[in-house]
Amino acid sequence: MSRAARDPEAAVARAGPEPEPVAPERRGRPRSAAADSAIIEAVLRLIENGASMGELSMEGIAREAGVGKATVYRRWSGKDALMLDVMRSLDAPLPPLDGDSVRDDLVSLLEFLRRRGLAKRDSALLRTVVSHVQAHPELWEEYHRSVVRARNEALLAVLRRGMANGEIRTDRPVDTLADLFVGPMLARAFLHQWKDLPEGLAEDIVDTVLDGVRPRPRAAAG
Repeated sequence: MSRAARDPEAAVARAGPEPEPVAPERRGRPRSAAADSAIIEAVLRLIENGASMGELSMEGIAREAGVGKATVYRRWSGKDALMLDVMRSLDAPLPPLDGDSVRDDLVSLLEFLRRRGLAKRDSALLRTVVSHVQAHPELWEEYHRSVVRARNEALLAVLRRGMANGEIRTDRPVDTLADLFVGPMLARAFLHQWKDLPEGLAEDIVDTVLDGVRPRPRAAAG
């Protein structure tokens, strides 16, 4: 959710022919996880109560969280950095993948996307936060680097496993194959929001795409 604190340490003094290590002296107070959570919850509460992104200020967030403005600025350089952590706080972890079945792991990953799309549709709060981050290219790039990339790597790992064991064809780039699986779900969830996201959609997409990416049978030698 928030970045872990790293307080600077004083230099270690050593003396004598057989020096003993001196315990480092810490300057300042350690960061409080409770304060981090209170600040992020304050942002979510303000948005739920109707505040727009333009109306949010670091000062107002600090008041809502019951902390000093300096406490907020020690953690985040500004509102954009804070909003990135707010968005991360709303993100769900990837589902565990059993690794036994390429097909089942693909279904699990697409089902995660389906539920993510439903959550965005059902939550005005999530839509507001996502819209703000998307409107700032640097924030959106950082979100992709720190969150979305991990999801993509999980998908690529499943596909590479399928290629290695003969379940997935190897004559096409793995990135292209990944797009074939996630593209239909992302299009329906985020681009065509009037379309349903019914249960069973993940299975339907995976099974349909698998029919096209399975290795082709070799023609019998004449």
